Amino acid sequence: MEQRIFDAKEQEEDIFEKSIRPENLDEYVGQDEIKENLRVFIKAAKMRNEPLDHVLLYGPPGLGKTTLAHIIANELGSTLRTASGPSIEKTGDLAAILSNLEPGDVLFIDEIHRMPSYIEEILYPAMEDFELDIVIGGEGKSKSIKINLPPFTLVGATTRSGDLSSPLRDRFGIVAKLEYYTFEELKNIVKRSGNVFNIKVDDDAAMEIAKRSRKTPRVANRLFKRVRDFALVEGTGVINLEITQKALKRLKVDEDGLDNIDREYLTSLIEKFNGGPVGVETIATSIGEEVTTVEDVVEPYLLQEGFIKRTRSGRIATEKAYKSLDYSYNVGLFKTSGNMSRKKLADI
Repeated sequence: MEQRIFDAKEQEEDIFEKSIRPENLDEYVGQDEIKENLRVFIKAAKMRNEPLDHVLLYGPPGLGKTTLAHIIANELGSTLRTASGPSIEKTGDLAAILSNLEPGDVLFIDEIHRMPSYIEEILYPAMEDFELDIVIGGEGKSKSIKINLPPFTLVGATTRSGDLSSPLRDRFGIVAKLEYYTFEELKNIVKRSGNVFNIKVDDDAAMEIAKRSRKTPRVANRLFKRVRDFALVEGTGVINLEITQKALKRLKVDEDGLDNIDREYLTSLIEKFNGGPVGVETIATSIGEEVTTVEDVVEPYLLQEGFIKRTRSGRIATEKAYKSLDYSYNVGLFKTSGNMSRKKLADI
């Protein structure tokens, strides 16, 4: 199975992202409406000397949910505690996390939609009343105990808000959807990263990286990191347009921001399934990827940019997908059978 160029070693990426992570709302680029609303909510909470209402951040991966959680804690002058939904498997896991909180702490739970339902039920009174109700002991000897918790703010992050139960979603006082970034915003992010690492990035080069970054800051910074390597080894140490285009070509990231797995997805959809409709599970199997990876990482951008359509019958490749991969597109051919109805333009 081929690895996406955006999937570098987690530890290395964590260190890189921490080094470029903005510390406050003024430094945070993009998401202006969310940013300004949070500024008001945080200021009001501090004026009332109360914890900030619980915050739910949702949207595609890489748009800055984790960064916003850190900024919320910094703006509140609080400590950030982190956890992830899949890691909270038992009642004791959640109890240990909550009982170690200090007054005013911010608890960040990533992938909160992946918490088991029985864990959610324990979280409800903790969010509403700052109380933890747990049952200890075995059958016949069990008893319920109540633990008072300090006031805290829960920040939940999810790429699938639809997978959250209504009772959990309703307990968040602040709900914010993160949108894809503009090219200009991504250009500013790339320029800022260059300043942090003391490497010059020409405006044209920064815009070229921005245009191929899937409208996502995380991708922009990872491409910046790889282009920086080419600039140091095969260039003059300056990230200019020439070295940027060379690096991105070597990385196989095209002008639409599509990488190898995107093209595998679209090629499979067009060649193996006549452009669809076909189910996501079938596509994932055909390219050797997990369904969750396809749904959470690959498809959001392809949908956003109009390369595919999602229907009740399955995924369908659009005319834009055909043109991007240099395939002929003829609606009249859709009624014919067999993969030979779609040929690459170069073969015609």
